Formats: sequence, C-alpha cells, structure tokens
Amino acid sequence: MNDYQFKLVKVQGEFVWHDHPETDEVFIVINGVLDIEFRDGKVTLESGEMFVIPKGVEHRPVAKNECKMMLVEPKGVVNTRDAGGQWTAENDVWV
Repeated sequence: MNDYQFKLVKVQGEFVWHDHPETDEVFIVINGVLDIEFRDGKVTLESGEMFVIPKGVEHRPVAKNECKMMLVEPKGVVNTRDAGGQWTAENDVWV
C-alpha cells in the first residue's frame, strides 16, 4: 500500500539491537506476547495491541514464547538494518 509493506512474522527469542533512522516501525501483535526493549526501558504488547517505534530509536524485540505479529514499514526496509547476522530476513519474499 503506497510503497508500504505489511509483513506477517513469527518470532521467538531475542532479536538484535537495531534502529531505523529513516522511518517509524509499527508492531501489531496478533497472537502471543512481545517485549520491545529500549536502552532505557521496555514496552510489553499482548494480542491485539500495537506500538509505533519512532525513527532512529534503538530497540530489540524479545518473545519468550512464539509470537505472531504484523510489521508495517516502507518497502525495502531491512529488518536488522545494518546489524546483520542470522536474523536478517530477505526482502520481498512472498509465502
């Protein structure tokens, strides 16, 4: 939609610390519980809740158990930005 993508993902465990200096990022939890850690605190989201991370804010998603969610972000955004590693997802993969 207007060069934005709605990405359905399943996560479990600790993700890498990263930020997105060019864009905000939207997390919508569909099923499960997600903690979004910041250097100075955290936000806990449960099923049906949404949170917007402002551009440039470093964060790390953490799910103790499997969490299903939707991310909303501009097309081409790399999920780990430049942190890289095993959690970097290929863009534009349709399943």
